[in-house]
Amino acid sequence: MTTLIIARHGNTFGPGDTPTRVGKNTDLPLVEKGEEQARALGRYLATHRMIPDVVYSSNLQRTLQTAKIAIKASKITNPVFQLDIFDEVDYGPDENKPEDEVIARIGKQAIQDWDERAIVPQGWKINPDEVIQNWRLFAEQICAHNDNETVLVVTSNGIARFAPYITGNFEQFRAKHALKLSTGSVGILKHDFDSGWRVDSWNVKPE
Repeated sequence: MTTLIIARHGNTFGPGDTPTRVGKNTDLPLVEKGEEQARALGRYLATHRMIPDVVYSSNLQRTLQTAKIAIKASKITNPVFQLDIFDEVDYGPDENKPEDEVIARIGKQAIQDWDERAIVPQGWKINPDEVIQNWRLFAEQICAHNDNETVLVVTSNGIARFAPYITGNFEQFRAKHALKLSTGSVGILKHDFDSGWRVDSWNVKPE
């Protein structure tokens, strides 16, 4: 069985900061809380015997930092492979803008549609079909040898929400789960050759 662990990076805003919609073109580092979340992720992996054989992140420092800190906390020394396909959404005119400004431009319904159905708001630069295909190809590659690998991917919320498409039944997943991964949280998908991919758990916050 192949296990795919999808983790969202830790916090990039601290107390007193004004959160913004941080996308592909805003490369923020983790704040102290984010580093704590990354360490919690590593401890969670070790405690639940899900030490990754291979680790991937996006090119953004918040995901790379999360991956490296988590690996160290889980007592392994694996390298982190950075892949473009895990880079966050380019939010276009809403990039790095406070959420009230984003809502003022596109409306609350557009945000709701994105959060509940992964429908891309006008002006955001993302091709859902391409993101879904990237996840499918990646999933095919990591389970091709059926060698019981555990794979960790640290990415961002906008990209992670499309991963459950690899199950072949996204609507069933959506009926049971919110799409959003909270910062520092994980989704766990598993594959066997009899039944294919399934979502084992989603939006689990390591303690």
